[in-house]
Amino acid sequence: MEILLLVGFSQLSLAALTEPLNLANSLSGRSPFTWRLTSLDGLPVVSASGISIGVQGCFDGVAVQSDRPPALLICAGQEVEGQGGPHLRSMLRHAARRRVPVYAMGTASWLLADAGLLGDKRCTIHWNKMAAFAERFHDIEIDDALFIRDRQVVTCAGDFAAFDLAIDLVQQHCGIEIARTICQHLTADRWRDGASCQSAPPGLRHGATGRKLLQIIQLMERNIEDPLPLIDIARWASLSRRQVERLFERLLSTTPRQYYIKLRLGRARQLLELTEMPVTEIAIACGFASPSYFSKSFKEHFGSLPSQLRS
Repeated sequence: MEILLLVGFSQLSLAALTEPLNLANSLSGRSPFTWRLTSLDGLPVVSASGISIGVQGCFDGVAVQSDRPPALLICAGQEVEGQGGPHLRSMLRHAARRRVPVYAMGTASWLLADAGLLGDKRCTIHWNKMAAFAERFHDIEIDDALFIRDRQVVTCAGDFAAFDLAIDLVQQHCGIEIARTICQHLTADRWRDGASCQSAPPGLRHGATGRKLLQIIQLMERNIEDPLPLIDIARWASLSRRQVERLFERLLSTTPRQYYIKLRLGRARQLLELTEMPVTEIAIACGFASPSYFSKSFKEHFGSLPSQLRS
């Protein structure tokens, strides 16, 4: 596997992926996983934490002569929007033409989309880039998931989700028992399925009641621009309006309306921080028909007006 590190990448993502794979090599008595760290210029790369990581060479877009192409994995950070460029786009397209498995960690899905590799695929990206990604790449199907496989492309939210992806790879290549042993060694009591929601509130992934509420939250997240009436949400969930209200009160100590507004305001803040969209357009994109009501709600929730936050 060729791992391309871009400036500002997450060391947590890199370690959460490679440490379980390294343990799998030791426990299996063979080396099903090998990798080499690269950068665009062959020089050490400074991570998000300011620590410089040495690499083994310059990114060459995967050795073109091999009969069985290795995988390519890209680790990117918060400044991913400006890290594309013609050379990287060309290399990514070349890898796609040769059907090289491509893994995008954290925010690197942005680079795959920019290179045109995600047009007909489902994908995910770290939650704090999700709103900006959806606005920039309108036609790409993006899900709030830990990691998604779609043919030869794998996108992963990064950070701790990289561990879940690593364990999934270990299961495929080394079996469930080695995967369990690795979790025990790393004091992890479980690993999560790739379809698990990034933004799920704590405790909702386990138990039938929590999963029902999580499904409702995911429905809300898919309908930010045109918020659904509570009666329609309840009908979709095969519950009464009062049952939905009780779920939110018991598990999240809030009302469905308050939670929905919080989701929409959170999306608005992402768009303010990560895009150049006018405030009025952001208000509309987040389901606020009145800019003045949007500004009032935003200030009540975040303590400042949208225009103040942007400035």
